[in-house]
Amino acid sequence: MRILLLNPNTSTSVTELLAAQVGTMSGAAATFIPATARFGAAYIASRAALAIAGHAALDAFAEHGQGCDAVFLACFGDPGLLALREVSPVPVVGMLEASCREAQRTAARYAIVTGGALWKPMLHEIVAGLGVGDGLVGIRTIARTGGKIAKDPEAALSDLAAACQACAAEDRAEAVILGGAALVGLAARVQPHVPVPVLCSVASGVTAVLAAAAAPYRRPPVIATDTVGLGTALGTLLAPRQAVGQAVG
Repeated sequence: MRILLLNPNTSTSVTELLAAQVGTMSGAAATFIPATARFGAAYIASRAALAIAGHAALDAFAEHGQGCDAVFLACFGDPGLLALREVSPVPVVGMLEASCREAQRTAARYAIVTGGALWKPMLHEIVAGLGVGDGLVGIRTIARTGGKIAKDPEAALSDLAAACQACAAEDRAEAVILGGAALVGLAARVQPHVPVPVLCSVASGVTAVLAAAAAPYRRPPVIATDTVGLGTALGTLLAPRQAVGQAVG
């Protein structure tokens, strides 16, 4: 199987980190094709950056998605997830949605820990919009943003562990999602300090996208859209079929 590993941040170092980790997680089950957003924030940490990332995700999919059996949207905010599903002929799995669904299967009460204070209200909105809020009892953030964690994960470990501990002790969470592409691999290091399961959002996404790629999938109907000023690949993807045929002819 070929799976598009789509990083809607512009940080190539995060893409490289993800590619190495998901390759280990999936083994021989699939080949992940990494793609990094060509515009937007280096690491999403605001609503404006998240909105831009949705466009960037569509742009990257249009450029790199051909020939893939599924798409893994490797960002904990799932920017552009529903729009990608609208235009993609193959399944699209979002990291946040996959993590929440795994947490719901794991425990009756779950919580989320991530980096960057602005993510707390944003995640409440996204979780509600995706319909995966049942059982969510708390969202806690640490001061370091995902970008800073990516640069120095060691410095963030104690804060992440303390936040996860608080989720278990104060929110009575029975499982905690450690969310964020830059936090990949840190759940295992935090787990010894937390009395409930700590889920890696990237691992949850990999498990979900492998299952989605192997399952039957019905392509959604194409919704043609007249556009102006988009990248060539995205404009072509969204163009009315007749217009595309005329251009080729």
